[in-house]
Amino acid sequence: MTITRARSFDAAAPQYHASRPGYPDALFDAVEALAGRSLRGARVADAGAGTGIASALLHARGAHVVAVEPGDGMAAEFRRAHPGIPVVRGDGNRLPLASGSLDLLTYAQAWHWTDPDRSVPEARRVLRPGGALALWWNDMDVRVPWIAAQDQRLREFFGVVGLPLREHRDGLDATTREVRWSRRIPLEAHLANHATHSAFLVVGETRTREFVDAERARLLDLFPDGSVEEEYVVTLRVAFP
Repeated sequence: MTITRARSFDAAAPQYHASRPGYPDALFDAVEALAGRSLRGARVADAGAGTGIASALLHARGAHVVAVEPGDGMAAEFRRAHPGIPVVRGDGNRLPLASGSLDLLTYAQAWHWTDPDRSVPEARRVLRPGGALALWWNDMDVRVPWIAAQDQRLREFFGVVGLPLREHRDGLDATTREVRWSRRIPLEAHLANHATHSAFLVVGETRTREFVDAERARLLDLFPDGSVEEEYVVTLRVAFP
């Protein structure tokens, strides 16, 4: 099931790229602070890069970025959206990168798809001495009442096993920091974002539409102007493996 879910993004790559949120500047400030160096001029690989949402932001901060992506559809969308950033095929368990070649290795929303028995040694191999591994997950903030209620509906719809894992045991001695941010978007964009998550992609269009239609009706009562204020918390972990 994990492999099926990891590969489910390929068929929805354009929608993924159009609908998924980006990341705030404060996240990259925190990466620099915890890694102990500026992103400008840093040699960075973004593993599990998807359509390049994080890769493009790292590039904009002045990093020399190479993306690593296993999926056909995601890599194709990456190349379309970011022709100036190189992308190579591979995953965190088998990084197609030279040993000791990186200042920073990042995983944006992707570390939980790896096998830490393989991805941790690979991180050690490709990082130069003193290089850092940065992992982050961008989740809606369940301290907000309407988001907590929606999260409960999602859990009831899928069951606990239907939701993606956000962390797994990896033995890393990491420093953790949380970054909170928000964005205001149309309700339809909020619903489209949900529909690009792997749990929805594997259940198919009919069941996804069932949830989305019911959620639209509920949220229109809360946001009658059709504009939703999404609040997020990014959990960042930085380690020196």
